[in-house]
Amino acid sequence: MALFRWLTATRTRKILFGLAVVAAIPAIGFAWWLGSPLFINKTVDEEFPRTVGAVIPDSMSREEAEEVMEEAAGSNVVSSEEMTPGMAEPSAVKIKSGSFMDEDRLHRGSGTATIYTLDDGKNFVRFEDLSVTNGPDLFVLLMEDPEGRDKSQGYIDLGRLKGNRGNQNYEIPEGVELGDHNAVMIYCRAFAVIFSIAELSESAV
Repeated sequence: MALFRWLTATRTRKILFGLAVVAAIPAIGFAWWLGSPLFINKTVDEEFPRTVGAVIPDSMSREEAEEVMEEAAGSNVVSSEEMTPGMAEPSAVKIKSGSFMDEDRLHRGSGTATIYTLDDGKNFVRFEDLSVTNGPDLFVLLMEDPEGRDKSQGYIDLGRLKGNRGNQNYEIPEGVELGDHNAVMIYCRAFAVIFSIAELSESAV
């Protein structure tokens, strides 16, 4: 209180005090943006993408259909034998897959990253059981470097990380050569820091 009375005792001090308060507001906001993700987890749980034209039979509930799709997604090819009559034909092929790894003691990661091709020709990366240290300004990069570290070798920005936990899908733009991309990086763009990398290897079809 004594400090507050001293700061507001004269007109000049009042002005200086007001300026200090105004300057502190954005600084506090920046500090919160920078530090709060370290203590807050965001879980995003997305369904496995359905093929275009998939039909759910009248005899099957939506929950049952989702369970079939999720079980089938665990194999390299989602085949018609794994689906009931009336659902879509083969819907997804697993191309490459790998596990996220700890980058260091502060930046940790686990879970899998898998590239799939749907039967309509669309490609996407799916994260399953993702758990990575949260942070500000995190993005998902599809890397050409087999070790997933050298951005100069080329990469595709798949957008902002949706959440640091859960199951998530990231669509790969049309025309991207999947064979040229060998890793997934979770990257803090604001501070140029790697949070986790998953090196991808080809799946046997």
